Amino acid sequence: MIRAVIVMNTQGKPRLLKFYEFQPPEKQKELMRSVLAVLSGRPDNVSNFVEADAIFGPGTRLVYKHLATLYFIFVFDNSENELAMLDLIQVFVETMDRCFKNVCELDIVFNFNKMHAIVDEIIFGGQVLETSSEQVMKAVEEIARLEKSSNSISFVPKAVSGRFGR
Repeated sequence: MIRAVIVMNTQGKPRLLKFYEFQPPEKQKELMRSVLAVLSGRPDNVSNFVEADAIFGPGTRLVYKHLATLYFIFVFDNSENELAMLDLIQVFVETMDRCFKNVCELDIVFNFNKMHAIVDEIIFGGQVLETSSEQVMKAVEEIARLEKSSNSISFVPKAVSGRFGR
């Protein structure tokens, strides 16, 4: 089971925190500090897999990808495959690249709803739903289309709105 998805910048500022097991906000901050301490101290030429027993409890691991100023981190238990998790990070990043045309940290900051939609299409309740970037993009585009059409729908009939000067 995937226990958490974290996207944070190199200064430790969280851009996405999604825990699939309840963690109080104080504990989330503590976990973020611990993860940053581990990742920022690692050289670039080492494995992207880290035993996370000391941070998240026994049987947990994390896999990460460091791209530009961002860390993409998946925390998971022994039931998941490390390489599959690394591939899932790749699907996540590819989908965001397709969505934002070469994603950067500002895209994430200003479009956090879209980023959450992407994660929710890939993972639900700690279980992997979709591993195809194309299928995730289709679902995100459909969500955007539905949001756009619902924003253009007026819930006040024209006969009523005309009477009140709208």
